Amino acid sequence: MSDIILSGYIPGAIGRIVELHGTYYHKHWGFDLFFESKVAIELSEFLRRFNEALDGFWVASIEEKIVGAIAIDGINHDNKGAHLRWFIVAPENQGQGIGKMLIKEAVEFCQRKKFGRVYLWTFVGLDPARHLYEKFGFRLCEELEGNQWGRTVTEQKFELILG
Repeated sequence: MSDIILSGYIPGAIGRIVELHGTYYHKHWGFDLFFESKVAIELSEFLRRFNEALDGFWVASIEEKIVGAIAIDGINHDNKGAHLRWFIVAPENQGQGIGKMLIKEAVEFCQRKKFGRVYLWTFVGLDPARHLYEKFGFRLCEELEGNQWGRTVTEQKFELILG
């Protein structure tokens, strides 16, 4: 099995990342069309305005199939912080260190760019991802009920202070 972390857009990435999010979050959390279309729209908009000086985008590929992804949206890095987004690993590839490699890539990118902080939004119940975030130094800084995901969940904001 050959695996690799690829930087930047590759053909099929948007569709595959949307598929991974749509199927995983529907199966485990009951998210529906609202969530999947939100991922598709926001990921597409991000990649269309992608700026190498501020943004990072990585996919994990095994035998030429995308099995994971992560992005750093740096457009507001100077006031809100860099936004870690679209982190996912295919269920059949979880527990193989792929998530760790992706987060490492994203955090190191933010360090190289000298961003002061990185934040992400998630929700209660995604414990394996939370474990990885905390392993890299992210700390829970906000928790509230919200429905940005298409249904009401306990949203959590994690932040990593870099400088």
